[in-house]
Amino acid sequence: MLDISVVIPLFNEDESLPELTTWIANVMQQNNFTYEIVAIDDGSTDDSWKVLQQLRAQNPNIKAIKFQRNYGKSAALNEGFKIVQGNVVITMDADLQDSPDEIPELYSMIMKDNFDLISGWKAKRFDPLSKTIPTKLFNGVTSRVSGIKLHDFNCGLKAYKNKVVKSVEIFGEMHRYIPVLAKAAGFKKIGEKVVQHQSRKFGVSKYMGWNRFVNGILDLLTVTFITRFGKKPMHFFGLVGLVMFFIGFVITAYMIFAKLFFDNYSLSNKPAFLVSLVTMIIGTQFFLAGFLGELISRNSNDRNEYLIEDRIL
Repeated sequence: MLDISVVIPLFNEDESLPELTTWIANVMQQNNFTYEIVAIDDGSTDDSWKVLQQLRAQNPNIKAIKFQRNYGKSAALNEGFKIVQGNVVITMDADLQDSPDEIPELYSMIMKDNFDLISGWKAKRFDPLSKTIPTKLFNGVTSRVSGIKLHDFNCGLKAYKNKVVKSVEIFGEMHRYIPVLAKAAGFKKIGEKVVQHQSRKFGVSKYMGWNRFVNGILDLLTVTFITRFGKKPMHFFGLVGLVMFFIGFVITAYMIFAKLFFDNYSLSNKPAFLVSLVTMIIGTQFFLAGFLGELISRNSNDRNEYLIEDRIL
C-alpha cells in the first residue's frame, strides 16, 4: 500500500489545481512519502478536467474521476474512497484554503498516535460572517447531539485510517458527518488538529449563508436517525406505532365500556372518541412503515451509483 492518498473533490477549480497538486507533490517528496492524488471532478463546467489531464501527464501519481453531472461533495468523496490505496487517507478542498503543509503531522497522528480519524479545526478563519456564524451554530449543535467533541465538523481537511473510509458510506450531504458515521461504525478514537486556513485565491465559495445551516440541521437529524435506526427501522417506527395504538385502544375501550354500562353516556358528542380512533390508525401506519423500512434497508443497493464520464487511473 501507499503511505498517503489525498482525495480532492472539486467543482470549477481549474485555476487552483496546478498550484495545489504541485504543492502536495513537493510536501510528499520532502517527506519521502509514497502517495497518490485522487481528484473527483463533480461535473465542472470550466476546464478542470482538461487541467487534470495535463497534470496527470506531468505526474503519474495523479488519478481522477469525472462525473457526468454535478452530484455533490458526498458523492465525490464516496467514489474517491472506493479506489484509495493509502494507509492514511487525507481529504482536502481544491480551493487552496487547506494547506498541504499539514499533511505530515496529520499522517503522524494517524500512524504514530493511532487515531482513527483527525478532523481539522480552522480556529482562525478568513470567511465572511455570513459563513462563519452559521458554521459555529451548526458545529455547536452537531457536537452536542452526536457526543463528538469537535470544533469544526465542516472542515474539508481530515485524515483517516484506510479502514475507516472503507467502512463508511456517504451519500446526500453526509460528508459533514463522516466523524458521526465513523463513530457509529465502531471507530472511537477521533481527534482534531488546529490547521491553517488561507484566504480563497481563486473563484468564489460554493457554500454560503444560512441556507447551508438549515440544510445542515436537517442532515444532522437524518444521520442521527440513520446511525441509530438505519439497520433496524422497526425499533423506531414500531415503537412509536405501538405506543400510539395502545393509547388510542385504551381510550376507545374505556369509552365503549362507558357507553355499554352507563345509560346517559353518548359517544356522538365526544371528540375524544374520534381522536382515539385516529390515533389507532396512525399507530398502525407507523407500524407498517417500520415493516417497509426493514424491507427497504435490506434491498437498497443502488443509492450510491453515479454516472461517470471519464477516469484517469
